[in-house]
Amino acid sequence: MPRYRLVVEYDGRPFRGFQAQADLPSVQGAIEEAVKAFCGDSIRLQAAGRTDTGVHATGQVVHLDLTKAWPPQVVRDALNAHLVPSPISILSSEIALEGWHARFSARERRYLYRILNRKSPPALDQGRVWHVKKPLDAEAMHEAAQILVGHHDFTTFRDMHCQARSPVKTLDLAQVWREGEMVLLAFASRSFLHRQVRSMTGTLAEVGVGRWTAADVASALEARDRQACGPVAPADGLYLTGVSYETPEPSAD
Repeated sequence: MPRYRLVVEYDGRPFRGFQAQADLPSVQGAIEEAVKAFCGDSIRLQAAGRTDTGVHATGQVVHLDLTKAWPPQVVRDALNAHLVPSPISILSSEIALEGWHARFSARERRYLYRILNRKSPPALDQGRVWHVKKPLDAEAMHEAAQILVGHHDFTTFRDMHCQARSPVKTLDLAQVWREGEMVLLAFASRSFLHRQVRSMTGTLAEVGVGRWTAADVASALEARDRQACGPVAPADGLYLTGVSYETPEPSAD
């Protein structure tokens, strides 16, 4: 049974998250329905990460097992045809290496958060950015973000409904920079806690507007207390941008 590795892009706004849910629209459910329409297989695909309601992706990675060996480009094009008009696009399709798993083989996940920092609201990017009217100091945010890098107990930045066995994670990267009216935050880790990125982003935004200092961020981290977290940033500006794997990347067909 061939296993296919797909890279997926989607707009998260119409969906109740990535994970399939009964009677609720999901990215996973839409792709699985497209597979059924394409080849008749009823499958349960696996993903590198389960994004929340309203969260987007430019580099989500999933795998699915089909009963028949189809050329990878046929799988890509057929699924895209059946996904219309859903805002989901299969960017690539490849035969996975033996033993490869979209979730368990992942060694790093990368997220980008986009903040539109201006007085006027977005017209073209509604639902795709967090609109913050007050001026943000991106340099101060970046300095404070370095406190979060490393191996820590991230209980403060963990949603109360998080099902992870441990709050201890290693954050490999936290960068903040400005591009014109946009303030961008990039994070990388092997795995994240539920709403960890949005929680860190909201806290760093408090630094950006001058309500918090870097020392406040350090104190919040050390508190290991959800009540010490700053406001949680909305889902609108969050994107899963890529996933790296322990095994060599399969070659494109």
